[in-house]
Amino acid sequence: MVDRPTLRALLARRDLDLRAVGEIPDDALDRTLRWVHSSDLTDPTPFLDEGVALLTTGTQFAGAEGFDAYVERLVARGVAALGFGTEVVRDGVPDGLVAACAAAGLALFEVPFGTPFIAVARANAEALAAEGFARRSWALAAQRAIALAALRPDALGAALSELAAQLGRWVGLYDATGALDLARPTRLPRATAAALDAQAARILAGGVRAAETVTVEGRAFQLQTLGRGGALRGALAVEAAVDGRLDQEERGVVTTVVAMAGFALEQREELAIARAALRAGVLRALLRGELELAREVAEPWGGLPAEPITVGLIADAPDALVSYLDLRAAQLRGRLAFGAHDGGLAIVAAEGARDVAAEVTERFGAPVGMSLPASYAELPAAIDQARAALDRAEGGLAIFRAGDLGVLHALDDGARAAARAVLAPLAAQPELTATLRAWLAHDARFDEAARTLGVHRHTVRARVARAEALLGRDLSSFAARADLWAALVATA
Repeated sequence: MVDRPTLRALLARRDLDLRAVGEIPDDALDRTLRWVHSSDLTDPTPFLDEGVALLTTGTQFAGAEGFDAYVERLVARGVAALGFGTEVVRDGVPDGLVAACAAAGLALFEVPFGTPFIAVARANAEALAAEGFARRSWALAAQRAIALAALRPDALGAALSELAAQLGRWVGLYDATGALDLARPTRLPRATAAALDAQAARILAGGVRAAETVTVEGRAFQLQTLGRGGALRGALAVEAAVDGRLDQEERGVVTTVVAMAGFALEQREELAIARAALRAGVLRALLRGELELAREVAEPWGGLPAEPITVGLIADAPDALVSYLDLRAAQLRGRLAFGAHDGGLAIVAAEGARDVAAEVTERFGAPVGMSLPASYAELPAAIDQARAALDRAEGGLAIFRAGDLGVLHALDDGARAAARAVLAPLAAQPELTATLRAWLAHDARFDEAARTLGVHRHTVRARVARAEALLGRDLSSFAARADLWAALVATA
């Protein structure tokens, strides 16, 4: 057993013969002494660091004065203890110094004449070196134990259990949604767990790599995200000491587990990609009316959501969003399905799982269009409803309204072919098509179209005129504008 470099350890050394002066509280006795320094300067604080023990013979004191100011300076600098060498300049420890230290809460001890200051400093330095060696040895042994644990079938869970055992503290792993996936050795008390869950969800919602210390219900935890910025896979939570810190060796061991957990979660992500391909196949089967085939393929992850279903469409789905939905589908087993569709994602949700769409908009800022409840037989129509709602989602969640679909959405393939032919002269100049769409959407008002496009109204006028010339159409009449709008809708 290695003695920690504390005042308690120094006072316990019989060869030093040190003596505590007055009552010293346990926290002062057990505080780590970062070094032992000696000085008889009136103000030695510019040359001291926080956490040191200062030794003095008292030559700086004039008579019985100056003790209070001297001790106040030491306390303000963070000095941990003061040792007074007796029988050198003074017989015994001055009463004024004893009173000043007691009033300021500074630990005071006597260094007898027969004990050189260098012996006290050497004893503390040896304790510091021994503790450092012991901590480095512990870190190597802990990393070795964690590496061996990672060879077990449940590699990640075993590694986390070993980390918790080595640290003697609680360890938890959160998935990308902010849900607690693994906890060792046991679950936290409900209030503590709820507060820590909220902190983990917050740091993951930031989407960037981060590490920070949080305090919840009087307990300190280190939170470290896992994965790449923009594609976080989860977060590791490790309970810290009372001061909220992990020492250098503990940080090294935790870093090992962070790298291991990040790698394991990346492997999970590769499996998620394979599952995404299966999910897309299930959606295609549903759209073809092959309900039984879709049920069979979806059976391993809980089957298809029960009818009535609600369909949501997401136009652009980054990898992080897909990973999030994969985790939510696993949590809502059999109540949520999704798959790639038309360049984006389609969500199929049963009752009780429809809030996922709102979660997506809040967490990722992705617009989502939602259909009305429908059966699987009505899935194509529900997707049309979701697409119509998505057109007006504007960065949030939009639910289909009866007026979202009109006659123009019912145009057949022949009408769409005719529309493409009408707009063919604009194919090489997409900015003209976009300008026409904005202009007509704002009832041919140039100012409003310009604000939408972020250009000057004269630019809109010039583009409309150029489009008229290319199309060979006069757009001054309602009929011409309506026909062109129908062509734009049919080709959207």
